[in-house]
Amino acid sequence: MRKGWLVSFGFLVVIAITALLLPPRVQQNIGGEISGADTAWMLTATALVLLMTPGLAFFYGGMVRPKNVISTMLQSFVALGLISVLWVVVGFSLAFGESQGGIIGSPLTYTFFRGVGTSTEASLAPTIPFVLFALFQLKFAIITPALIVGAFAERVRFTSYLVFIALFTLLIYAPLAHWTWHPDGFLRQWGVLDFAGGTVVHMSAGLAALAGALALGPRKDHGQPHEPANVPFVILGTGMLWFGWFGFNAGSALGATSLATAAFATTHMASAAAMLAWLFMEGIHGRRPSAMGACIGAVVGLVAITPAAGFVSVGAGLVIGILASAISYKAIHLRNKTELDDTLDVFPCHGIGGMVGMVLTGVFASTAINADGANGLLYGGYGLFGKHLAALVIVAVFSFVGSFLILKLVGKLVPLRVQEDEEDQGLDLSQHAEKLQI
Repeated sequence: MRKGWLVSFGFLVVIAITALLLPPRVQQNIGGEISGADTAWMLTATALVLLMTPGLAFFYGGMVRPKNVISTMLQSFVALGLISVLWVVVGFSLAFGESQGGIIGSPLTYTFFRGVGTSTEASLAPTIPFVLFALFQLKFAIITPALIVGAFAERVRFTSYLVFIALFTLLIYAPLAHWTWHPDGFLRQWGVLDFAGGTVVHMSAGLAALAGALALGPRKDHGQPHEPANVPFVILGTGMLWFGWFGFNAGSALGATSLATAAFATTHMASAAAMLAWLFMEGIHGRRPSAMGACIGAVVGLVAITPAAGFVSVGAGLVIGILASAISYKAIHLRNKTELDDTLDVFPCHGIGGMVGMVLTGVFASTAINADGANGLLYGGYGLFGKHLAALVIVAVFSFVGSFLILKLVGKLVPLRVQEDEEDQGLDLSQHAEKLQI
């Protein structure tokens, strides 16, 4: 065990020294003048998206049992460190480097952030420093694997989780980001619209969560009810996520523009409508309205509006939030009738929510909102709707199969699950020798 950690530390030192000694590369494809307003907004948006990851840690941490709160929160939080280093080394280059047939970026284009400078970049960051664009995209790469945590919470081995999210980022997330957001990515070339990550972030995380739940199997006491450790943690986490999501969606306009304002408005209204819809669904099914339900509904609304935020009207945002909330609520109800142990329902909320958002983007998108987009089914855009259905299938299959294979590979290297006595003890003590004190 100690030898493995020593090797890992040595590898980190080698990365740092390599980054220090490599000669700098002059930034190519420099664009126009830097906009001070756009830069100020994108610095703010980048910080807002970073806040979402600790928000997610509170959101998930409050839902699990007290003996697993710290481990669950750390699994989200540690992505801030691991994915940041990977992004500098090669992740950004794989996502946004010179396109290799629209499938993946060249790993050599921006290795160790060489050529990622403070000038604008004509095709990706025309009004802000290119390094700011890279850092903004980093925050998306961080939260995506952190979302998967909820699917195998309370039973995954910490070291296995680290290996998995590293491989997931390089082999699943980076290609999806290239397909969707790089100017030469094949989904982008098709005309598929994904404003802030319905496919890249939420569908990929949701399908990976489903693969994780299947690969790890259920917890020993799956099916037995338990009380969440701290509902106020969940409420706090939801508030941080909602706040940070304005950077996530409105920031994806990449400037202080009217489009960013439109995305801000649709984001808020979709979440508000989804929260109320979830509470109403609880009432319709004879349950008391719950704080947990309100929080989950709000997050589902944020998930669903993410791909559509800069392409649809506020009214469409309300509809998207309501439909996604109702469908995800029903999906959880159906999941509860199976043996699938997706601990915190990541697939029904993020996977299904992302799918609903992508499909409805293909329905409600309008060039009246965003001239660079396209008209959806409601406005005669039958082609766009068909492309979104095709993209949904491609991304779902790639994310699920790829993640499942990665999990199987990791399982060959190190055990995925903790031992039974460690699961009984709780991962806080067995994995980290720490204990929640409230």
